[in-house]
Amino acid sequence: MILPGSTIGMLGGGQLGRMSTFKAKQMGYNVVVLDSAPHCPCGQVADRQIVAPFDDEAALRQLAAACDVITYEFENVAVRAVELLESWGKTVWPDSHALRISQHRWAEKEFLRQSGVGVADFFKVAARADLAIAAEQIGFPGLLKTATGGYDGKGQILLHNNTQAGQAFDTLNHPALVWEKQVPFVKELSVICARNRQGEVVTYPATENIHVDNILDISLAPAEVPAKVQAEAQRVARIIAEKLNLVGVCGVEMFLLPDETILVNELAPRPHNSGHYTIDACRCSQFEQHIRAICDLPLGSTELKGYAAMANLLGTGTGNNLTGLENVLQNSRVCFHLYGKHQAAAKRKMGHVTALSDSSVHEALAWALEAREKLKWQ
Repeated sequence: MILPGSTIGMLGGGQLGRMSTFKAKQMGYNVVVLDSAPHCPCGQVADRQIVAPFDDEAALRQLAAACDVITYEFENVAVRAVELLESWGKTVWPDSHALRISQHRWAEKEFLRQSGVGVADFFKVAARADLAIAAEQIGFPGLLKTATGGYDGKGQILLHNNTQAGQAFDTLNHPALVWEKQVPFVKELSVICARNRQGEVVTYPATENIHVDNILDISLAPAEVPAKVQAEAQRVARIIAEKLNLVGVCGVEMFLLPDETILVNELAPRPHNSGHYTIDACRCSQFEQHIRAICDLPLGSTELKGYAAMANLLGTGTGNNLTGLENVLQNSRVCFHLYGKHQAAAKRKMGHVTALSDSSVHEALAWALEAREKLKWQ
């Protein structure tokens, strides 16, 4: 076990690192973050920030020397950085194997298929000639996605015919692509799971996620689905955690089909936006769970205190000052979180609100939407 008083290293200084750091500090740990942006959201609350890119070997050596265990807050950290840290004898959780799988769609989809969980039909596209084969085997409508680097809908184009496929291939201009069958899902779900080195696994209830312009807008917990769907979603997440040999928290994004089949869409081996509600709505948040897991402590309860709705607060590009908070805080069932970002650029995730209800997820959603409506960027 890595006990309080030890130092945790954080690769990445965004809001996920920030919220993980809050919990680490509450539990008595020190935190050192590596990020190229001075005074980043995580750096504001950590004990120390190393200002450097993730591929700066000298900076990585500083991080290694300072820390007892290292983690990362998003999966676009270069695998090479984690491999270097591991080669120097440092413990990094989740490890480079989990990171490599999650950040390349070819590897991710093969892993899911081999794990025996449902995944949409796909075809690996490495050259223009592969488009005709993919069109024949997978068909339309389909999605052409870059195998690396995509998030919040970036790096993917919807296809309805061969002409669009050729245009998308040129537009994406990427050496590794995936042609994926567009599935007729009725809901997007996610399950946050955690596993420690002892093999203990816990799952949070599946949430329903609503996206706008491919960016997560609303998460509802628990998802309004039949009990057998809820159980199956959590079962699938447990399988993935075990097959991945996960240590830490992982967000498992899923599609629910009309016949109640579940297909896994993507993996995120770190705290996940759809799990932000757990800070206020669960006995042990996903962020505390992550710290427990990477420090090999017993995992906490995932029990919900009630119904929850989380609404993201996005920048609008119209100003950096948020107004209306005094009106939001009049409702004691609404919890407010800002991430310490200085520029409220359009569609940038700046914070979130979570509303809690004792009676229904619909009441929680109404309160969350009402609160968000009162907040304006000026």
